[in-house]
Amino acid sequence: MDEPPEPLKGSAREADLERQVTRGRITYAPEVEARIERRLAFCGIQHSRARSRSRDSISIHPSRRSVDPALALPPQFRTLSFGIEDSKRGNFAKNEKPKKTKAQQAEIDFNDLDYHIASVDELLSRFSTSRGTGLTSAQAADQLKTVGANVPSPPKSQWFRKAMSYLFGGFGSILFIAAILVFVAWKPLGSPPAIANLALAIVLVLVWVAQASFSFWQDFSSSRVMASITGMLPDHCIVLRDGAEQEIDGRSIVPGDILRISTGSKLPADVRFVECSSDARFDRSILTGEAAPLLAAVRSTDKNYLETACIGMAGTHCVSGTALGLVLETGDRTIFGRIAKLTSTPKQGLTPLQREILYFVAIIVCIMVTMILLVIIVWAAWLRKDHEGWITVPILIVDCVSVAVAFIPEGLPIAVTASLTITANIMRRNKVLCKSLKTVETLGAVNVICSDKTGTLTRNQMSVVDCVVGKVPTPAAKAPGLYDTMEGLRKLALVSSICNAAEFDASTTNLPVAIRKVNGDATDSAILRFAENMTIVSALRSAWKNVFKIAFNSRNKFAITVARHEDEADDLLMIKGAPDILLPRCGSYMDESGHVELLEAANRREIDELKDIWSAQGKRVILLAQKRLEKFSSDPIEQPREYENEAMEFAKSELVLVGLVAIVDPPRPEIPEVVRTLRGAGIRVFMVTGDFKLTASAIAAECGIITQDPSKIDDVACLAFDDGYLESAGIVEEKGLHTERTRALVLSGHEVETLDDSQWEKVAEYDEIVFARTTPEHKLRIVKELQKRDLTVGMTGDGVNDAPSLKQADVGIAMGSGSDIAIEAADMVLLDSFAAIVEAVRYGRVVYDNLKKTIAYLLPAGSFSEFWPVITNVLFGLPQILSSFLMIIICCCTDCAAATALAYEKPEADVLMRPPRNAKKDRLVDWKLILQAYGFVGIIETLTSFAMSYWYAQRQGLYFSSLWFGFGATPNDVTEARKTEILNVASSIYFVNLVVMQWFNLFALRTRRLSIVKHRLNWYLGPAIVFALLIAIFFLYVPKFNEVLDTAVVPVEHWFLPMAFGMGLLLLDEARKLGVRKWPKGILAKIAW
Repeated sequence: MDEPPEPLKGSAREADLERQVTRGRITYAPEVEARIERRLAFCGIQHSRARSRSRDSISIHPSRRSVDPALALPPQFRTLSFGIEDSKRGNFAKNEKPKKTKAQQAEIDFNDLDYHIASVDELLSRFSTSRGTGLTSAQAADQLKTVGANVPSPPKSQWFRKAMSYLFGGFGSILFIAAILVFVAWKPLGSPPAIANLALAIVLVLVWVAQASFSFWQDFSSSRVMASITGMLPDHCIVLRDGAEQEIDGRSIVPGDILRISTGSKLPADVRFVECSSDARFDRSILTGEAAPLLAAVRSTDKNYLETACIGMAGTHCVSGTALGLVLETGDRTIFGRIAKLTSTPKQGLTPLQREILYFVAIIVCIMVTMILLVIIVWAAWLRKDHEGWITVPILIVDCVSVAVAFIPEGLPIAVTASLTITANIMRRNKVLCKSLKTVETLGAVNVICSDKTGTLTRNQMSVVDCVVGKVPTPAAKAPGLYDTMEGLRKLALVSSICNAAEFDASTTNLPVAIRKVNGDATDSAILRFAENMTIVSALRSAWKNVFKIAFNSRNKFAITVARHEDEADDLLMIKGAPDILLPRCGSYMDESGHVELLEAANRREIDELKDIWSAQGKRVILLAQKRLEKFSSDPIEQPREYENEAMEFAKSELVLVGLVAIVDPPRPEIPEVVRTLRGAGIRVFMVTGDFKLTASAIAAECGIITQDPSKIDDVACLAFDDGYLESAGIVEEKGLHTERTRALVLSGHEVETLDDSQWEKVAEYDEIVFARTTPEHKLRIVKELQKRDLTVGMTGDGVNDAPSLKQADVGIAMGSGSDIAIEAADMVLLDSFAAIVEAVRYGRVVYDNLKKTIAYLLPAGSFSEFWPVITNVLFGLPQILSSFLMIIICCCTDCAAATALAYEKPEADVLMRPPRNAKKDRLVDWKLILQAYGFVGIIETLTSFAMSYWYAQRQGLYFSSLWFGFGATPNDVTEARKTEILNVASSIYFVNLVVMQWFNLFALRTRRLSIVKHRLNWYLGPAIVFALLIAIFFLYVPKFNEVLDTAVVPVEHWFLPMAFGMGLLLLDEARKLGVRKWPKGILAKIAW
């Protein structure tokens, strides 16, 4: 019976981590690789999971593209796995369970599962089955009734709920009710029915449908993972029932079944391996995103349920060997089903912009309801009694609708969607691809960017510049000349060549070494070039046969190759990796002549000091060592897992230090300026890297991320003191006379694990931070902790394991050269370089600025100036000087195009000199914007429009004095028809006055503080103005509309007088901006929107 390993105590954790086997670590001897490839080819399975995809296919426009689960599932899988690791640590600093999020409440609590650590016999007993006979048919039938068929449940259909939100969300319900009421006012209440009311009702319905359509278009991007996974489960499988093997429908398999697995089999459910051949391997890439198949085991290899090799997961398939598995979970309860369900579940909650719009809608609706109640109360308490014929019930309905129409900026949803889309497309032209509208709106609030180093801040063009053999440092450029005379250097070249996963591209072997194409990661490529400069690597490799490989991973931080020379019987273990991990394992070193000497404490200190010097110069230091192998008890081909465990144990001590190499990866030349620009914009840039502390600090200093002198950089010890502790102890820090010192901090990954909440509060206050020696788990932890402190975090990454942190960040940023899974998890892709982040931030802020301009433009004419004609009609007995129909035309036609044109406004000069907005506190519509829209522009436009309308009526003999508190009375010298004709013209004049003045308001709102003469011209404003003019002419100068809609031809002078008023408005606003710039702390600056 295979018993599970004993749980490890805290002191054995490091040893346990080193023994853990994870995907992507192990490669095999060539004959084993060849065998796997042949079996994969026989099964029709593609071994390489690499996918080609066009980066240009990512677009802001939602599409019904098919989502590849192999790209969508791994981020969720990795997030769950990292979460389990966190909880295993006891929530890092304290032995407590982390609080569950809403998403986690739907997940299996994998920590409570013991399927992987319980013995096989115990599990067989638990499921009332046996490995010899399996379940009986009766047991299987009962189980099937209890747990259900083995099929993933389709996600709940939310089409009805979504449709209702499209139709009745925001202002939709108000528009719908208003349309119904106006239809009722037309018929049956209308006596006779007024055609103008019918026209108004139809327009309201059209506006309602248009808003719903735009909402639908904006939200048309739901997940489509569940639609793709059904085909990834097998149709049939072989199980043991009633003591005999049976082929059954995959949907009929139940927990307790004994599953027969062979090469090419796809697992229909989660299983615990009861038996498995020595070469049984499973491709888990559909869940993990990693191509290397995992070697199966009967005993548990990891305390993490998602990482152990004794569990087979539904949706994965066997690429070699055979196995017998006990079915544990089926359907939605499998890991595959749970993750697919989580991945396909749409994100809950509102985006920041949706919250702001909702806040704005709430304000407008409250004011609107108050005004409608005021109209109804005035009518019921006064007008209905004292002026019975003035406002009838149909007219009251239309008046209430007019108030609603007046307050609702009907063009806002269209303008908002258009603004976000336009900005995203502008960013696309700047080599920045935003995958959702949410990303565009969130960018303006980002105040922390956590950036990876290699390939993001640096060129990812590594080269070896120094090496040391024995205790003698040697520049890499001189190494080829010493190769023939220095045996130690030849040994260094050997280990560099053999313990290396990089390969020269065969098509470039005739080119100089420096420009040859290398297939492999940047570090291996640099070491390969270094070795090739000294000798011919292919010749060295041809004399050695690889027996076994353990690839580098972020947890162990080293790679192992076991190889055998053609003339020798014994194997040689070669290892390369981080000096801080491997140097303590070395018991001796090889000197320049190739002799092995004992590594004394003094020698160890010298090497350690040299390593620190190189690291402080920004060089990545790699240690290379070897050890002659004893005969292992296991076979590398037949027993690869046991062989790996022996090799890992063997490499823990008495290594022979062959040498060290120092690698440089120069920062991109534009990075210091990028960091300076972001810092000027109030955004802190933190470096998150796997490099050694000193190396990371040096590179950060070169990039401008760290500006403090090394002696003034804090470490984890500084987080242990409370604020003011040093001062109370008499330790006073020197500061400048007028400035606070910029605070810098450097932390390593293991220090991140030890921080408690109070220490994270202090971390979040630092101006400059470098997180060194971090793993993907640490990245996810860092993002979450910063978000808890109300910071809006952008995170860069390019690897498979970076996907969870990219998905967790407020804005996940992937490089165009990154992995497909990282790109799928990210919100934004930088196609060119990290420098594009400046443009991304710039336009992320511009979209918010332009939305404020859009709202400030829509409110004066489309809300404030439309409201007062209704109120004066009800309270003062004046005719409604602006018809309800023309109100709608202003909101949805004449103003809408211009509001959309504002989305094309270029960034103002100071957009990157302002701090980012606070997503929690800063409102899209605040009292300052309301003051600008209503208290300044709105009042001017309203008063001039009233003046023009009643001035025209006065000149036509319809005196204002006779209309004031007239309640519909007609002067004796004016007929009713003549009065109606005059008022129709006056209404059209009011309309034209608003339309024309809005053209000048449009120019005034192009900037918030700068003069418009210093702002680049927006070529879309002209067509928008022409469109508004044509709309006005269309409804005012077509005779049929005059008859049906009560519009009229406007005298020519009333087209030019509003231009004078508009110019005055523009000049007044320019004077206001001048005051804001001249007196930045004055009253004008304090109330500036």
